[in-house]
Amino acid sequence: MSDQSEATDTALVARLAHDVSEAVERVIVGKHEQVKLLLVALLAEGHVLIDDVPGVAKTLLVRTLAAALGLRFARVQCTPDLLPGDVTGSEVFDQRSSDFDFRPGPIFANLVLADEINRATPRTQSSFLEAMEERQVTVEGASHPLPRPFLVLATQNPVELKGTFPLPEAQLDRFLLRLRMGYPSRDEESQILSRFRAGDPLEQVAPVAGADDLIAARDQAHAVHVAADVEGYIVDLVRATREAGELTLGASPRSALALMRAAQALAALAGRGYVVPDDVAALAVPVLAHRLLLSRDAAVERRRPESVVESLLGEVAAPVEATVAD
Repeated sequence: MSDQSEATDTALVARLAHDVSEAVERVIVGKHEQVKLLLVALLAEGHVLIDDVPGVAKTLLVRTLAAALGLRFARVQCTPDLLPGDVTGSEVFDQRSSDFDFRPGPIFANLVLADEINRATPRTQSSFLEAMEERQVTVEGASHPLPRPFLVLATQNPVELKGTFPLPEAQLDRFLLRLRMGYPSRDEESQILSRFRAGDPLEQVAPVAGADDLIAARDQAHAVHVAADVEGYIVDLVRATREAGELTLGASPRSALALMRAAQALAALAGRGYVVPDDVAALAVPVLAHRLLLSRDAAVERRRPESVVESLLGEVAAPVEATVAD
């Protein structure tokens, strides 16, 4: 592929991102960075953990993104009595045919919101794992492929811990990135009141792209060039987490691949056919922090994994930008 055609293709990805962001932000106020991270996850085919308090538009953001992309959306409210079959579906006996038929569960959607996933039991949490990793579910020995594109977005309430089952490190590692919504500013909160005064603006959102457009954009993101220097920068960052004294668990090799895929997606969203060090640095915290485990001393000092990653970004040397597009 020529340099000119590569630039044209990435420009199309950037245009898609602009149109989707514009449609979403007709409903969601002041969350441009969160929308961009969700688009990164879609292009990188990774799943997202949204960790924040109730009432900050986590569900609304996902529903609006699905509407803007014309994707099928499903929401699973996780509770302690939720069973794996309630997520994946189950075999149901059909008296007319005297045989069992598979009835797919809500996991068979393009965007699946697992609301308050830490309220589900570990057994039910694990029902998401095969779907997230293999893009299929197995019921009664039979495998059923999931639709593409496919993205799980799980929410957690970090404040209320009673009656919850914290996600184990192995499951946290399945999420490409973690994001937080945060409270709106005073002006943004006033805009929310004005925007929703006459009704729900989500009802007015029309698709600006479709599944085929998103799949084509994903393929283009995967083709974004990553120079050897940038690959080395990613590896050095990941390895630095394993040597940090504040951590007892560093980032896995899977996280290095996740950081590279996410950086490719971010470059494509910017209309570039190559990754620069700033792409890696911009995504290091959302991609790596939730995979890390603080040491006891660091936890006592109330350090946060995010601050450890930020410190490492200041210590690990980034490549000279002139060499990254070789």
